[in-house]
Amino acid sequence: ITIIPLIASSSLEPDQGHLDDNKRLSLWYKKWHVHTVNDLSNNKTLLVHCKSGDNDLGIHNLIVGTEFNWKFRPRIFGGTLFWCYMAYDNLHAAFEVFWEDPSLYAKCNYGDCYWIARDDGIYLKNIPGERDEYYYDWELGRL
Repeated sequence: ITIIPLIASSSLEPDQGHLDDNKRLSLWYKKWHVHTVNDLSNNKTLLVHCKSGDNDLGIHNLIVGTEFNWKFRPRIFGGTLFWCYMAYDNLHAAFEVFWEDPSLYAKCNYGDCYWIARDDGIYLKNIPGERDEYYYDWELGRL
């Protein structure tokens, strides 16, 4: 078991110098935290249903100002993916909320991904830059 990280770390490719080898290796052992937040107006309830290939996190009805969140550790051999279905009124969207990608890691400040539902779409909060990124339009249905 202790040999696995050594083999895996030797096969990692550099990603333009953004992460050193220790940081990259620690991402496998790190607990990630995904938040889905209702920031809709007029007291609208947000339905949230999130899943991975292994876990169904259930259906949650969020009132304005609340969130549904969960923690997990990525699979050691890669392939961790979570997606959510969100809906309110006659609008709905299904999209990935966590996937293995260095640019997502940076936007989530290497630990906390905040997906915020607003009247005009869904946003991934870019924590390091303190602004919203990855706008997801309810009507267009794509990032």
